Amino acid sequence: MKDGNGGRPLVQLTAKDFKSDQEVRWCPGCGDYAILAAVQGFMPELGIARERIVFISGIGCAARFPYYMQTYGMHSIHGRAPAIATGLSSSRPDLSVWVVTGDGDALSIGGNHLIHVLRRNVNLKILLFNNQIYGLTKGQYSPTSPLGTHNKTTPFGSLDYPFNPVSLALGAEATFVARSVDTDRAHLTEILRRVAEHKGSAFVEIYQNCNVYNDGAFDAVREQENRILLQHGEPIRFGGEDGTVERGVVVRPGGGVEIVDVASVGEDALLRHDESAEDPSLAFALSRLSHTPVGPTPLGIFRAVERPVYDTLMAEQIEVTKRELGEGDLKKLLHAGDTWAIS
Repeated sequence: MKDGNGGRPLVQLTAKDFKSDQEVRWCPGCGDYAILAAVQGFMPELGIARERIVFISGIGCAARFPYYMQTYGMHSIHGRAPAIATGLSSSRPDLSVWVVTGDGDALSIGGNHLIHVLRRNVNLKILLFNNQIYGLTKGQYSPTSPLGTHNKTTPFGSLDYPFNPVSLALGAEATFVARSVDTDRAHLTEILRRVAEHKGSAFVEIYQNCNVYNDGAFDAVREQENRILLQHGEPIRFGGEDGTVERGVVVRPGGGVEIVDVASVGEDALLRHDESAEDPSLAFALSRLSHTPVGPTPLGIFRAVERPVYDTLMAEQIEVTKRELGEGDLKKLLHAGDTWAIS
């Protein structure tokens, strides 16, 4: 196996090699443990030296992630991880740069940074842990908390309509958008494989249970009959096991999609999933099937398309500018136009 750095051979790494010497300090039973184990177990498949992998986080429970990965990492500023990661990815395209964030960190103070990194198609892997609550600061409602949520900051119920992170990412024209859940390691690992292969901004929402402040928020999705597993090129269908009615997804005559009983419409009427469709309209419609995961909810890859990557475009632009204008002169630039001396 090669590490991609000058063709030097790389000793086969294991999950243990990606575990740091830091004590993992999340609440017992937190879904973050399962996600950490899945990522550490997957990392050896990359065949990349640990010195060329970077995890950048913001603030929150999820933001402790870099401490527990035996790679380079940075625990940065609240909501600003995408901005910091953009600088690193753009200047060091040889690195594999991952952003770990939470629903509060990414969608509240960091919302601006998130949408712009997605629309620019910066070469980043973004893992958003969504537990629909602020966990680190002890249970305040977050941008993904359901309408009417009762807790310390909304004792009479939240009045804020929540974000759907997948819909938001698709609206920002992200080139790769997916969703998984903390307890399904096999599914999450397969999503991570696809993320690693993607060139550009890859966004994954991971339903993550906060067993202290929002326990059971995703119990419905843990039931197989509520999992709409998206598989490229296949009819979108689910259920039909253990005596349950088999259901599927069809396109409504007026636009959008809806859930129907397969027996009532026939298999030929079902929508075939196309993750590679350039127009994200149907992917967006699928994301709206369940605004919050209290019933049938799509999991898997909503969109995976190719578009020029930001660091490549930037490098090409710099080369063209050099050819046309020559090397820049910083001193000349600083002393151009009106200048004055301070004594």
